[in-house]
Amino acid sequence: MDLLPLLLMFGLLGLMMFFMNRRQRRTQEQQAQLQNSLSIGDRVMTTSGLYGTVCDTSSDTTIGIEIAPGLETEWLRAAVREKINPEVEEDDEELVDEVEDEEELVNNEPPPVKDDTADTEDVKQK
Repeated sequence: MDLLPLLLMFGLLGLMMFFMNRRQRRTQEQQAQLQNSLSIGDRVMTTSGLYGTVCDTSSDTTIGIEIAPGLETEWLRAAVREKINPEVEEDDEELVDEVEDEEELVNNEPPPVKDDTADTEDVKQK
């Protein structure tokens, strides 16, 4: 009878370690897949938070990242945290059309201000 709680405790500990190891292995596989899929022109963020564009992938352990026009640095592949999707810029003409559609801006009048003083005067009279 005294053996059952001890076996349950070791069983739960073993099960917990199994699931933690499985999650860590999955994370390592995803990171390895990311590092192997890097190609020239990819926007990346390093583990230190530096953004840049991959410019050289000739080595198995390092990559070249251009962090400013004409400034290339060499990094370990393991230092790449994630790929960054290119930013999609909105068309300026669409923004101008949206602004022109707004009646307040076309008339150059500020939006009407709600008058709360009438409500407070009614309360004061009561």
